[in-house]
Amino acid sequence: MNDQTPGRPADRREFLASGFRGISALALATLLAEEGLLAAEPDLSLDTDPLHPKPTHFTPKARNCIFFLMAGGPSHVDLFDPKPELNRLEGQAIPESILKDAQFAFVQKETARLVGSPFRFKKQGQSGIEFSDLLPHLATCVDDIALVRSMHTDTFNHRPALNMMNTGFTRIGRPTLGSWLLQGLGSASRNLPGYVVLNHAEGLDGGSSNWSSGFLPSSYQGVPLRTKGPTVLNLDNPAGLSASAHRLGLNATARLNQERYGHSVDPEILSRIASYEQAFRMQSAAPELNELAAESPQTLAAYGLNRTDPLAKSFSRSCLLARRLVERGVRFIQVYHEDWDAHFKLVDNHTRNCQVVDQPIAALLKDLKQRGLLESTLVVFAGEFGRTPVGENRAQRTTVTGRDHHPSAFSAWMAGGGVKGGQVIGKTDEIGWNPIEDPVHINDFHASILHLFGLDHKRLTYRFQGRDFRLTDVGGRVVDKLFA
Repeated sequence: MNDQTPGRPADRREFLASGFRGISALALATLLAEEGLLAAEPDLSLDTDPLHPKPTHFTPKARNCIFFLMAGGPSHVDLFDPKPELNRLEGQAIPESILKDAQFAFVQKETARLVGSPFRFKKQGQSGIEFSDLLPHLATCVDDIALVRSMHTDTFNHRPALNMMNTGFTRIGRPTLGSWLLQGLGSASRNLPGYVVLNHAEGLDGGSSNWSSGFLPSSYQGVPLRTKGPTVLNLDNPAGLSASAHRLGLNATARLNQERYGHSVDPEILSRIASYEQAFRMQSAAPELNELAAESPQTLAAYGLNRTDPLAKSFSRSCLLARRLVERGVRFIQVYHEDWDAHFKLVDNHTRNCQVVDQPIAALLKDLKQRGLLESTLVVFAGEFGRTPVGENRAQRTTVTGRDHHPSAFSAWMAGGGVKGGQVIGKTDEIGWNPIEDPVHINDFHASILHLFGLDHKRLTYRFQGRDFRLTDVGGRVVDKLFA
């Protein structure tokens, strides 16, 4: 009789006994397999498989999402939100009506001056949306893009702002958007993770918390794939371990885990079983994913795989991998790029970053559309906040060449997945300081994304510590103008 209380740490005797049972189970599994009496893999039923596809609240328009997060905060007034009046007022002080409530990370309020954009804007496509000349390739896709110029967030420092964009909260420890999507929908991919991260931001504030599942089961957390070389390391079995022997070991481990789950009903045990099984299947799926030689030379060139700049080429590869991941059923792909944090030398910073991301993201949009995948694939582009319409006159700095963090207004865009392209949503004031039409909070942004996937943000909840939590907390409204 086992009187161990669920959740109580095992003592020495129990630990040794469980280890012996594990070895015995493996030996038994080998004998049963030789007799043809062992199943090929453990039985994860609909009730116990955390990643099994689940029904939506209503008919979805999107099945997959590729979310480009530009860490550091791109400048909306230099990329997406032209402000001729800001250029005309260059050099003047901040209007007193704004100054009294303004918060900055580094700007000295009293001596700050308005700074116009050095970049030119031009109307593009049939819709006539104005884009900066820093984005010539994306400018050719404006008729598929819904540009939101009235975004706003709650904080002006990077880490809480990234938390806000990813989880809807400024505090660390909450589930991310990708985790909520997996929790609500499950995964359509059997051989690859449902939530994949391609990270080009090595110094990303918060690190892996940006793709954490928080208090949701760990099956729903993001899985980083490498952006250089093989997408996953250590996929081969050790020398001398055959695939069939590996399968036997997994089966034995799964049976022990299932037995333990029957006693503890701990969802993390199901997550562990699912993780082991997926890792086994990835041994064949991941190398095939990385075989870019199967793509045509025209496709490789369109994405920029022929570029000589290592960072640009790596980002191009990630954009192409994102399309291949969508084709293989991966639900949520998040691509990070840094560093847009242009406190100084903004012209050099944004020129360089746009040269890296502009061509491959535009190629991805066109490639998805040509393959009939854009209709069901939502593509999102956003930073954690924008940048100030004033120059950053930080103390002890003799020149002003950059902009500070600006949470009060910034731009983001969506394309595909049921979004109505060729439109601008929202408007900021004449200098790009505050939204004055259709303000869109990040909770609204998240509610709208969930809606496109057939999920009601008010009904997608998870009980934790006696309370029902959701991605949008107690706020959020669906932005109906976004939808086709």
